Amino acid sequence: MSSTVAKGPKFALVLPSTNTSVEREFSHLRPQDCSWHTGRIMIKAPALDSADAFGAFRECLNEALPAALETVLTCKPDYVVMGMSAETFWGGVKGNAAFEQNVRELTGLEVTTGATAAGEALKAFGAKRIGIVTPYQPVGDEQVVDYFTELGFDVAAIHGLCSESATSIADETPETLRAAFLAVDGPDVDALIQCGTNLECIAVAAELEKELGKPVIAINLATMWHAFRVNGIDDHIAGYGSLLELH
Repeated sequence: MSSTVAKGPKFALVLPSTNTSVEREFSHLRPQDCSWHTGRIMIKAPALDSADAFGAFRECLNEALPAALETVLTCKPDYVVMGMSAETFWGGVKGNAAFEQNVRELTGLEVTTGATAAGEALKAFGAKRIGIVTPYQPVGDEQVVDYFTELGFDVAAIHGLCSESATSIADETPETLRAAFLAVDGPDVDALIQCGTNLECIAVAAELEKELGKPVIAINLATMWHAFRVNGIDDHIAGYGSLLELH
């Protein structure tokens, strides 16, 4: 006698080839038997140690994105999830909307980006004044601040870790991440949020949230949460922070 288990949505998880944190963090969460199917964006210019290098990285990413999407579409996914965030903050709200529209046109599917997910997560908590942690150089931090400001948030502080390359972002330690969050916190800050998907931050954020008594949001968790909720996966899961547990 056999039993059949209904499979949940198939998510195309698209990320830079340099990223080693997204798959580690996303693999822990598969509610309702959803599944992650990776499309890797070939990054030939991983350096991020200057504004020019950041520009070359962005150019490389956008050139390689269509091929990554084309490859992952062969598994016939139901939805696209972007496991990268820098480009989705670029150009503010309009830039993110244009990025999403490009993905829709290339795939015929709806998409969750890090920028959209981060904004929606903060709105879920009713946050107004925020502190931000990124792995970026100042040129990237400026785009992040502009995006959240456009959405109506008051950015109290931002701390960019200035990681030297897209690969080395993953080498930042939990201690460094904790210190970065504390550097942008304050009694008048409603919530803390981290950008940059190659920072493995879910566990650090969940632990610090309990200590500080306020939302501390890792972008990979926000991205999963958003993708789950818009696809009708309403499971409230403990152990990864209050966003997924309460909202």
